[in-house]
Amino acid sequence: MEKRNIKVIIADDHSIFRSGLRILLSQLKNIEVVGEAVNGQDLIRQSVELSPDIILTDIGMPIMDGIAATKELTRRKLGCRVIVLSAHGREEPILRMLEAGALGYVLKSADSIEISEAIATVYQHKPYFCPEVTERLTEIVSKKYKLPARADLFFSDREKEIMELICGECTSKEIAHTLKLSKRTVEGHRTRIMDKIGAKSIAGIITYSVETGIYKKRYVPSDSSTSV
Repeated sequence: MEKRNIKVIIADDHSIFRSGLRILLSQLKNIEVVGEAVNGQDLIRQSVELSPDIILTDIGMPIMDGIAATKELTRRKLGCRVIVLSAHGREEPILRMLEAGALGYVLKSADSIEISEAIATVYQHKPYFCPEVTERLTEIVSKKYKLPARADLFFSDREKEIMELICGECTSKEIAHTLKLSKRTVEGHRTRIMDKIGAKSIAGIITYSVETGIYKKRYVPSDSSTSV
């Protein structure tokens, strides 16, 4: 059976960038650009009409920016996943987009391989952050992105190990290798952890682990070049 195309909407107020990104995406397998939006309101309207799987959006746009649009898309529960495309990796926009419900963050300087990987990863409901952001993500969320600790939550020793490894920027594959588990088992644990603490992204796990002292900076990835 032929694999279904991943439907994508591009949202950016610069027509040259949208055109270039559309051309780039047209060269990738199983990805179909179904719409282009020039602002957040246009993005919401097209998302309702076209039911995209993935949204690639800039943050700064006129009328309604990417943060407000992502919040509204999350509230409406349309089923689309948001990847932020930005020209910079500043801390505050990253945090605000995570809080709004974005699942991925990629710099506009990314090449086709990275954008393709980001789309494929987020399409599977997994978070994706470009390397430039991931290196600083733990520090950022521990300082600014707060999740209330809950005294009634219980985590098994295995769950705590996985939470520590996630905070150490280990990928699912690296965690599986370290703990001698299958990648599917690791991802199952991760999903249950997110459900327990009410996190919407991997940033929530990192923040909770830092705030509650579960993360003790004990683990170091064996191969940081591997992606989740």
